[in-house]
Amino acid sequence: MQLYPAIDIKNGQCVRLKQGMFHDVEVYSHTPARVAAMWEQQGASFIHLVDLDGALAGHSMNEEVIRNIVRSVKVPTQLGGGIRTMKDIETVLNYGVSRIILGTKAVQDPVFVKEAVRNFGSDKIVVGVDAKNGLVAIEGWAKVSNLHAVNLCLKMKEYGIKTIAYTDISKDGMLQGPNVEHTKEISDVTGMEIIASGGVSCMKDLERLYYAGIKGAIIGKALYENRLNLKTAIELYEKETVKNDADK
Repeated sequence: MQLYPAIDIKNGQCVRLKQGMFHDVEVYSHTPARVAAMWEQQGASFIHLVDLDGALAGHSMNEEVIRNIVRSVKVPTQLGGGIRTMKDIETVLNYGVSRIILGTKAVQDPVFVKEAVRNFGSDKIVVGVDAKNGLVAIEGWAKVSNLHAVNLCLKMKEYGIKTIAYTDISKDGMLQGPNVEHTKEISDVTGMEIIASGGVSCMKDLERLYYAGIKGAIIGKALYENRLNLKTAIELYEKETVKNDADK
């Protein structure tokens, strides 16, 4: 199971939100690049970045900060937030981000995703599905659509998407455990690679995701609150997966 330490960026700072509420912000660092380097030193093999300002504004708002993060680490990064055009995708990939996450755009213009996969390849495009009560949220979680998360995932699969970053907003930043059941349902129904996001609070949560067959987990507040040790988690759930795959 691939583990992704998360760096959420707002006003150039590393922050965490509760349930996606932009007024409920806790700042953990004024230098996100140093945080990225720290996660890499602890063994991170992939880092998850979110431009929170970009998600709300609909265009990149923290470009220089993100560039600094990419320059500060050797491991790949993925970025979501404010990526709405082909030019946006090209720009982000050109400054070193390994793959991008499309969220709002996937809901508002699904055909755009199909074109993005054709232009850049399925390895470069992930779709972020953020849901409240099973319904997809958009525009930095400020609005909830009438589209069911499972249906969106299946549509994205038709368009060539292999990986979904799934966030249960009600769990995000709350340290109450992820919604393993719904995440597993999406994984089982779609057969896609699902990255679970939101609510991971301890090693037990990672264990539950691991045994549910989930392929990835984004870890945020649990790391910043020292409730979970990244190095230990990687040894248990990421490197063990690599070993098992090699033995097949």
